[in-house]
Amino acid sequence: MVADDHRVVRDGLVSILESSGDATVVGQAGDGQEAVALAAKVRPDVLVVDISMPKLNGMEVVRRVKAENSKIGILVLTMHDEEEYVIHLVKAGADGYLLKDTAGADLIAAVKSIHSGRGHFSPQAAQILADQYRRPASVNEDPYGSLTPREREVFHLIVEGLTTKEVARDLGISAKTAENHRARILEKLEVRNTVELVRYAARRGLLS
Repeated sequence: MVADDHRVVRDGLVSILESSGDATVVGQAGDGQEAVALAAKVRPDVLVVDISMPKLNGMEVVRRVKAENSKIGILVLTMHDEEEYVIHLVKAGADGYLLKDTAGADLIAAVKSIHSGRGHFSPQAAQILADQYRRPASVNEDPYGSLTPREREVFHLIVEGLTTKEVARDLGISAKTAENHRARILEKLEVRNTVELVRYAARRGLLS
C-alpha cells in the first residue's frame, strides 16, 4: 500500500513497485486519516508512507497502523533526513527509512527486505540510529507530548488552518467538544494560541 499526498508521486511509486513483478499495490491513500483507515481495511504486507501529509502526518500514521496491526511492515519514504524524524519514526514503529531521491531498485530492495522481516534504512538514517545507540542519554521526547490520539488529530487540523467549527465537522464531533480538545491541546503543550501552536509544530517537524 502507498500513502502520499502528491498524486504524481503515488503514481510513480505504484509504477515502480508493480513493474518490478515483485509487488502488487492493494491500496493508495492521499492523507493520513485515509491511510490509517485503508491499512486497517486492506491489511497490506508493507505500507510505504510519506511523512508530510494532511490530517495526520506520517509519524502518527506509523504509530496508529502499528498499534492496529504490528505485522504490517512500514517503509517511510521521505525528503527529510533530519535526526529527529528518523528517531521518532523508528520509535513509532517504522521498519525502514529511505529518502525520495533513492533509486527504484533500492525501493524494491527495501520493500522486499521489510516483507521478509528485516529492516531497511538509508545510509544516513542508519548512521543516525548508530549514533543514537552510542549516546542513549540523548533520547528525544515524543514531539506530541501527552496528547491523546484524538487530540493529535485536532492538533493537525488546527495547524492546517481549520476553525473550531471546521474541525468539528471534519471529525464528526460537536463544536463544543472540538473547542474542549483545542483548549486541552494548548494547555498540554504550554502554548497560548494558534500562532504559537503552529510555531510549536514547525519547531518539532510536525507540519504537513
